[in-house]
Amino acid sequence: MGKLIHQTRISIEREKGPTRKAVIEGFSEPVFYGVHGGIKHFYKVEPEKEYAATLDHIIGGVGG
Repeated sequence: MGKLIHQTRISIEREKGPTRKAVIEGFSEPVFYGVHGGIKHFYKVEPEKEYAATLDHIIGGVGG
């Protein structure tokens, strides 16, 4: 097996409704996840504030 070069340490807490706050070790500001656009319509929710969904971050990371 190869040498481990990085291990992500992250904690995620639900804030309210679909909003979640992620605290990632090494970053001073949290990242917020939620729903927007077609996603909120699919789940029939209306968040107080729209945030990028976790799916948006996954696609951005893979396609980036």
